[in-house]
Amino acid sequence: MSEEMFSAVGRRKEAVARVYLSKGKGKMEINNQALNEYFPQAALKTVISKPLKITEMQNKFDIKANLTGGGIHGQAGALSHGIARALVKTDEALKPLLKKTGLLTRDSRMKERKKYGQKGARKRFQFSKR
Repeated sequence: MSEEMFSAVGRRKEAVARVYLSKGKGKMEINNQALNEYFPQAALKTVISKPLKITEMQNKFDIKANLTGGGIHGQAGALSHGIARALVKTDEALKPLLKKTGLLTRDSRMKERKKYGQKGARKRFQFSKR
């Protein structure tokens, strides 16, 4: 394999995205499926392509990604984070632009754990006076 490949890991909630960038025409393959098959919603495609759109690299790289864990929204966020981190590896000059837009920051919000004696993280069981 003579072409140069850049890899990075993106995370969001419980989702992990392993992203591989190589020079190409802008083809995206996620878990051996096309982008439109894996993410049919337009809103999620916008989230995923945001780092490429900001850096104007939509048709310069082919992207292969392996996504595990979490739900579809968390995976989209993880993929966006991974793409942004891989783009920085391709060109260090992109870092200030991506950092300013918040795409290099890992979204640390996680689901709050369920507490004992309660129905959920915050919700209590129904109180009965009698």
